Amino acid sequence: MMTATVSGYDEHVEESHRAQRQADRWLIAGTLLMGTLVLGPIGLPVFCRGLVLLRNAARSGLSVRPMMVTLIGYVIILDAAINSIGWGLDIFANHALITRTIFTAWGNLMDGGYFWHYNELWMGGAGAPGEKAWIIVGVLIVFPLRIAAAIGFLQMRRWGHQWMIVTCWFGLIMWAGYVINMTIYADVRYAAVGIPVIGWWLYNIFYITPFLAIPYLHTVNREIFSD
Repeated sequence: MMTATVSGYDEHVEESHRAQRQADRWLIAGTLLMGTLVLGPIGLPVFCRGLVLLRNAARSGLSVRPMMVTLIGYVIILDAAINSIGWGLDIFANHALITRTIFTAWGNLMDGGYFWHYNELWMGGAGAPGEKAWIIVGVLIVFPLRIAAAIGFLQMRRWGHQWMIVTCWFGLIMWAGYVINMTIYADVRYAAVGIPVIGWWLYNIFYITPFLAIPYLHTVNREIFSD
């Protein structure tokens, strides 16, 4: 009887791991595609396919990662990756033709900080007051930390949970400071652009969403995360 019980448990663990790996393959692929921005419409259904597989595995009684942990982890990776790509281009490829074209077009449409004196600073790229400092802090410090924390979080590691809390607060502070900076220099960023107010909401409201994870991170049972 004991042997049969152990064997059944081992089979359950193996099947759970197999289902988790299958779902993660779809989730990772979808996140990578969405992180490129251009392939986002293709990546979303791929990502949703992974969520469906994970939900079906949980409904069938398998021991897979909680859905909320999965959503929070992958959304934060996606948020950090998208911002790293955009701002990374501003730092390292600001004189490339495609960058100068896309960024200044974006500046004319929504945010004059990417049109006003673009490529006139000593390191090139956006020239709005304070913009470059936020870009450097985000690309070199905050976003890499958030991605690393999210990976540990998805692996159900206790350090990942702890660093998710820390980096989510980092992100909240960065978002608040960035918005305040944009508001203070509104005469630079929103004068003579196509859709100033609507545009501001279109691309800033989404940055609030990862921080909705903070209440969950502070109230979730920490015992589900291993050392």
